[in-house]
Amino acid sequence: MPTTGSCCLCSTMNAIVALCHFCELHGPRTLFCTEVLHAPLPKGAGDSHGQGEQAEEEEGGIQMSSGTCTHSPAEGAGAESSSPGPKKSDMCEGCRSLAVGHPGYISHDKETSIKYVSHQHPSHPQLFSIVRQACVRSLSCEVCPGREGPIFFGDEQHGFVFSHTFFIKDSLARGFQRWYSIIAIMMDRIYLINSWPFLLGKIRGIIDELQGKALKVFEAEQFGCPQRAQRMNTAFTPFLHQRNGNAARSLTSLTSDDNLWACLHTSFAWLLKACGSRLTEKLLEGAPTEDTLVQMEKLADLEEESEGWDNSEAEEERAPVLPEGAEGPELTKCPTDSSLLSDCDSWQPRKLSVFKSLRHMRQVLGAQSFRMLAWHVLMGNQVIWKSRDPDLVLSAFEVLQTMLPVGCVRAVPYSSQYEEAYRCNFLGLGPHVQVPAHVLASEFAVVVEVHAAARSSLHPAGCEDDQPLSKYEFSVTSGSPVAVDRVGPTILNKIEAALTNQNLSVDVVDQCLICLKEEWMNKVKVLFKFTKVDSRPKEDTQKLLSILGASEEDNVKLLKFWMTGLSKTYKSHLMSTVRSPMTSEPRN
Repeated sequence: MPTTGSCCLCSTMNAIVALCHFCELHGPRTLFCTEVLHAPLPKGAGDSHGQGEQAEEEEGGIQMSSGTCTHSPAEGAGAESSSPGPKKSDMCEGCRSLAVGHPGYISHDKETSIKYVSHQHPSHPQLFSIVRQACVRSLSCEVCPGREGPIFFGDEQHGFVFSHTFFIKDSLARGFQRWYSIIAIMMDRIYLINSWPFLLGKIRGIIDELQGKALKVFEAEQFGCPQRAQRMNTAFTPFLHQRNGNAARSLTSLTSDDNLWACLHTSFAWLLKACGSRLTEKLLEGAPTEDTLVQMEKLADLEEESEGWDNSEAEEERAPVLPEGAEGPELTKCPTDSSLLSDCDSWQPRKLSVFKSLRHMRQVLGAQSFRMLAWHVLMGNQVIWKSRDPDLVLSAFEVLQTMLPVGCVRAVPYSSQYEEAYRCNFLGLGPHVQVPAHVLASEFAVVVEVHAAARSSLHPAGCEDDQPLSKYEFSVTSGSPVAVDRVGPTILNKIEAALTNQNLSVDVVDQCLICLKEEWMNKVKVLFKFTKVDSRPKEDTQKLLSILGASEEDNVKLLKFWMTGLSKTYKSHLMSTVRSPMTSEPRN
């Protein structure tokens, strides 16, 4: 990361979000844009701490400042000649967002030392050219059918653009509406495409709020002075001469919101921050594990499903971004606190009555009950938890699932009815949900019932915070209890040895568990290729199991169950080598 600002788009910013407008007099124009600066601001672009109108608010790690110094270092007495933006003579009210001399807006992200700067145009000529070209294309040639909706375009030289065009009602405009677009420009095409569902939902929310405000103003104006009848009476008068000087109206006038640009700044700044933090890159050393491959396949499936989302589904996660009742230029309230940040608000602190680790669960349930439960988990049998507390059930499943490969987990965290074992091997139920009798008597299921502990067994009041699970009693039952003297699968014995070793911290135990799973998944891969791909006889399979150290009955059952967790990538790779055997034969 360079320590000084650069003129290259890919080095000075992750993205630029801009609001554009098609002016009837001047064509496509950029109204307002927010860019990301990773380096210190240019000379003269610091904060204006002396301005009385400055207001700061911290929201989600971002410190908002409504009053800043001039956005471009060239602004001042000779700014008009050196600024990359259009000249004042080429701008009308509809083309201008901030008033002449307005300092713009800046937000500080304390967590990352990133600044989000908003003004009418980017300060650097190259960035201005990129945004200008994207603006023109979004409001001319790159338009979806109906002229309203999202579209993607761009190239490696000028960046890639997500554009969403829309109309704003205006009683004085031709056709009673004006044309706008919100664009997001990135140099990373893959990142922008992966962010499509997120950007579509959030930008659609901003657009809906703008259109809603403008519609109220439009209806009020039409009620007071209907324009349609007046235009019908003057149908033969040239349109350009009958508008009485009202050809250009600012967006603040159309929405009747004087705090519009400050609110858009916070919305765009949050959008850039959230879009940048929702996707992260990980450096993988060596070949990916089976868990990693399965997770990547699940992510790919989710992305394919998201491509089929329509606008109505995207509106479910939209967010109104412009608050009512905002006064003056001060940014007294972040407009995303009840909408764009709704996803963050949904994350509530989990209650204390939860399991923290496998060691913690073993201490709560007892060694014998935990061994029975862990045996059923590793064998792939159905694990049923019955409790009033969904958080408790969810935490138990999260802890138990760490013993299994990701591909072997099929969970229904909390259901109002019993689900068959072929649908899930982890099932959470309410205390009054009936479990079929044949399941209770089955050797392929284990039931954990959670009851309120008797008052006599509770810890003193002062200790309840230290041991919140002491208010519960746990009963672990199964149609086939695991005998205490049963050897069990090798991996279970090693897991218990690690849990009972108090010299090992919880983090070390977690790493041991990862190594054990990877060791046994390698055995699963060998067994899969030997039996499913090569189709070896049973005698050879028994010899292989002896070599792998997994000839015992429990180990064989575990390997067969874990075989269902292999990734599609690995299976297809093996099958492809079988279909083309000539590639593996040595040449003479």
